[in-house]
Amino acid sequence: MTHRSIPIQLQRLLRRNRLVQIGLLGAFWAAGEALARTTGLPLPGGIIGMVLALVLFLAGGLKVASMKRGANWMLAEMLLFFVPAVLALLDHRELFGLLGLKIFALIIVSTTAVMCVTALTVDICYRWTERDDSSSAVA
Repeated sequence: MTHRSIPIQLQRLLRRNRLVQIGLLGAFWAAGEALARTTGLPLPGGIIGMVLALVLFLAGGLKVASMKRGANWMLAEMLLFFVPAVLALLDHRELFGLLGLKIFALIIVSTTAVMCVTALTVDICYRWTERDDSSSAVA
């Protein structure tokens, strides 16, 4: 086994093994959490970890295929992540009254706001990309 074959074997393991990919996602989250605590950034560790992963994707240090299977599995099983929240809801009966309606309205408004801002951002980026593509094709 040569020195060069070790990274290749690691890449193969990462691309084929869903559990290793999920572990890598967890490592990004943990690194983001540690960075947030040490620097005092007012951002959740998951967001910082996602930015770290994005930087590695853009720099070419990590390929999307290296995390795709694990991320797809987590998205497919996302319902399991909400089970504890539903069980906690059953312990707090006051959420079924006016307080619950207020919280529900807040969730609907904030979710709609996030969806609208995301749609506008995607639309602006798409138009910006199209404009750059058309200007480079003309030149």
